[in-house]
Amino acid sequence: MTDPVVLSITGNNGVVMARQTVRSMAQECRLSLVEQTKLVTAASELARNALIYGGGGTMTATIVDESGRRGVRVVFADEGPGIADIDLALTDGWTSGNGMGLGLSGSRRLVDDFVLNSAAGQGTTVTITKWAR
Repeated sequence: MTDPVVLSITGNNGVVMARQTVRSMAQECRLSLVEQTKLVTAASELARNALIYGGGGTMTATIVDESGRRGVRVVFADEGPGIADIDLALTDGWTSGNGMGLGLSGSRRLVDDFVLNSAAGQGTTVTITKWAR
């Protein structure tokens, strides 16, 4: 496991830095170009969600080694209003704003492991992991 990289996501620059950091770690972990793109896309969506819906937050990214596998784990956390109905929020096509409704459900499909913790009034934490093949 590498030392975690922690970024503050308080504006568009934070989203850009999140993408760049995740891409760099994915390359270091030797993910294929397709797998890099999937991870960076998911990270970009989740960083933007933390900014737009959570009022900003943090991203913590780490290269992990578990059970003989190597991958990139990224945790997005915010202290926003939270998600009242997680099942609904993970439904394809559902959106709480003006988006296309692909953020959470699309991000979940792009990664190998996806864990969402949230409750109304308690913020949101999303942990994603992409494993090298």
